Amino acid sequence: MQFRIRFSNETRKEVISRLHQAYRIGHARLIKRIHTVLALEAGQTVATIAEIFGLSEQAVRNYLLHFLQRGVASLVYRKPPGRPRKLTKSQRQELIALVEAGPEASGYDCGCWSTCLVQDLIAVRFKVEYSPYYVAELLKNLGFSWQKARFVSDHLEDVVPEQEKWMQETWPEIKRLAEAKGGLILFGDEASFAQWGSLSYTWGRRGEQPTVKTSGQRKAYKVFGLIDYLSGAFFSRGHQGKFNGDSYQAFLLQVLAQTAQHLILIQDGARYHTSKAMRLFFETHKERLTVYQLPPYSPEFNPIEYLWRNLKKQATHLRHFKTFADLVEKVDQKLLEMAQVPEKVLAVMGKYCESLGTEVVTTN
Repeated sequence: MQFRIRFSNETRKEVISRLHQAYRIGHARLIKRIHTVLALEAGQTVATIAEIFGLSEQAVRNYLLHFLQRGVASLVYRKPPGRPRKLTKSQRQELIALVEAGPEASGYDCGCWSTCLVQDLIAVRFKVEYSPYYVAELLKNLGFSWQKARFVSDHLEDVVPEQEKWMQETWPEIKRLAEAKGGLILFGDEASFAQWGSLSYTWGRRGEQPTVKTSGQRKAYKVFGLIDYLSGAFFSRGHQGKFNGDSYQAFLLQVLAQTAQHLILIQDGARYHTSKAMRLFFETHKERLTVYQLPPYSPEFNPIEYLWRNLKKQATHLRHFKTFADLVEKVDQKLLEMAQVPEKVLAVMGKYCESLGTEVVTTN
C-alpha cells in the first residue's frame, strides 16, 4: 500500500529541524519516526519503509496517522512508562559478540560503531530501548572503550605460522646463543621525528580545543636505535639524510666499536637491511655479529616500538620547533636521557614480554 503526503516548504524545514534535534539527543525511535514521515512524503511504499527501518507496516501507518492529526507536534520523544527492560545475561553476551564483529556484520553500511548505532542495534535485535548515555555506560561495563583502531596486514593469516615458528624455535635459539656467547640481544629499528611536531591527547578547557604552533616544515630527524633485551642498554645514532645501507652500516660500526661482546642483531625486513651490500657487511663481521630477521608484518614483535612511542611523547608531542636545530637538540637530549636509564628500557621489555606471553630475562 502506498500513501503520499505533501509538505509545504515551511513544514519540511520544521521536520528536518526535528530530525537534527533527534540526532543530537540520540533517540533512535524518534529518528526512525521522522525518517518514516520523510520517506512517505518522498513516495516510498509502506512495505518498503517498514523493511528499511525494521518496523511493522502498522507502525508506519500509525506514524502517518499521528502526523496527519497533529503535524510536526507528533514528532516528539515520549519516555515509555514503567521501569525500562534490561538485557538478560545471554543477551549481553550476544551484544559483546555483535560489537566485536563490527557494524557491517550486523547489516550496517559503515565500519565504525557509534553509541547511537549500538543503541539502534539493541533496539532492533533485543527490542530493548536505552538512552545513548546509558548505552555508553553499558559498553564500558561490558569491557569496551572509545579508542582509535589500528591497521593490521591483510596478509596476517599467512604470517601467523612464521610468527609461531619465531616464538617457538627462533626466539629460544637466540636466547641460547646469547647465553653461550655472553652476547647482547639487540632489537633494532629506525624512527623519524618530525619538525612540524606531533599531536596527542591532553587535558584542556571544555569547549576550547588545545592548539600547538607548527612551523609547517616538512622535515624530519631520523634516528637509528638498538636496545638490549638483557641489560637495557640503548644505542642510537641521529641521521639527517635518508635511511639506507650506508647509514645503517655506519650505525652498526659505531655500536661494534662501543661494545666488546658478541652482538645478536634482530631486525625487520626493510630493503636496506637485507640488501646485497648489507649481506656482505654481515658476512665480514660474522665473528662479532649474528643477524636474525623478525617475521614479516610483525611490528609487535619488536620491543623498540614501545621505546619510540615513549620518546616521541616526550620529545615532540604538542611541542613547537621553530627551527630544525631546535628539533635535533630536543631529540638528542631525550635519546641521551634514555641511554642513561637502562631501567626504562627494561620496563619496555616487560611490556613486550607481557604482550607475547613470555617471561622477562633479567641479569645481575
